[in-house]
Amino acid sequence: MSTTLRFGPELRRLRVEAGLTLTEFSMALNYDKGHLSKVERGERSPSPELARRCDAFLGADGELQRLVARPEADSDSAESPAGPSRWLVGRRAVLSAGTGVLIDFGLKLGGQALSSADAPLLGSYRIQFDQLRKLGQSTAPEVLLPLLETQTRMVAGLASGARSASQAPAFLLASRFAEFTGWMAQEAGDSDAALGWTGEAVELARAGGDPYLSSYALVRRALVTMYGGDAAGTVALARRAQSSELPPRIRGLAAQREAQGHALVGNEVECLRSLDRARELLAADDALNGAEPVIGTSHVSDPAAMSTGWCLHDLGRPKAAAEVLDREYRRLPPHALRTRARYGFRRSLAHAASGEVEHACAIAGELLGLMPAAPSATVNSDVRRLARELSRFRSSRAVRDLQPALACVLAPSHS
Repeated sequence: MSTTLRFGPELRRLRVEAGLTLTEFSMALNYDKGHLSKVERGERSPSPELARRCDAFLGADGELQRLVARPEADSDSAESPAGPSRWLVGRRAVLSAGTGVLIDFGLKLGGQALSSADAPLLGSYRIQFDQLRKLGQSTAPEVLLPLLETQTRMVAGLASGARSASQAPAFLLASRFAEFTGWMAQEAGDSDAALGWTGEAVELARAGGDPYLSSYALVRRALVTMYGGDAAGTVALARRAQSSELPPRIRGLAAQREAQGHALVGNEVECLRSLDRARELLAADDALNGAEPVIGTSHVSDPAAMSTGWCLHDLGRPKAAAEVLDREYRRLPPHALRTRARYGFRRSLAHAASGEVEHACAIAGELLGLMPAAPSATVNSDVRRLARELSRFRSSRAVRDLQPALACVLAPSHS
């Protein structure tokens, strides 16, 4: 039996068991009564958004979402990084190249070629890293990627020829450059390159004596599977990165990602349990006060709280999601345009799903103006969801006024 034919009768059965008329149900969900009637009769296909909301409201524990879930990718395939990108450094090549890498690029500092004896250069590269990370908030990833690739190679080359006292911190910094390069590749829409650069970051970190970044790489790979809609793969990868031997920050970020995977299929109990674990671990973390560049986001002061708002929307609880996201959004730094767009569109989506259409459009209208400065393939996934959500309210003047700007951002050249 098709999904449409199975979903409709099950939805009607659960609604009747809850003692709700179709009118009451449609008002509670902010959905057209006629549309819901057609869904129950099998004449219209349910959207994943509708399934989430019905699931949450009727307490179906993910049953309705499972009836409309698309086939998930093989989770085993998600655990193997993609083949090497043309951009990768290659640790063996770095170790054999030594300072020749630096000379080949011909970069100078104060008119002199860089030398492996120049240990103070590490501090300047760290400053550059922080500046590039900040620049990544307001620059197209395609523009930033070539510079990040070059700088990653530069620092890796410096590490390979440095004196022993400077070698480990140089490799560790190179690994952070590579990890951030992978994130920008994902923002540019190249998941294969993102996974490849993350794998390169693991190799560089290992050369610097850091055994933990390989576990964080699982969290990064889980992000790719999450945006691909593979809930099972996301949960499996995130769980592998929560060993008790790992630093609290990595375990906390992994628990947060696991929660997002559970939310995709409406498993509220496991989602909230993972969020509680993430909150405890991240609260115990002191990485933000350390000397090394922080792993993961550096612009969200309370990642677990922000993820709670994110997950509540996917669990079909948009009003609760909007309350949390409104509060946490106000705490984001003004310069973090990419981060503000990411959580701002999720916030707009939650308000739209709550029936607060004009407010949702006002939020989105401000954010759409940021997108040309900080385009993002991952943010665009929520922009598309917002466009679908707002399409239910075509009679709204606010929605009609927003449509041209939405269409511009979602045009192929911006995807």
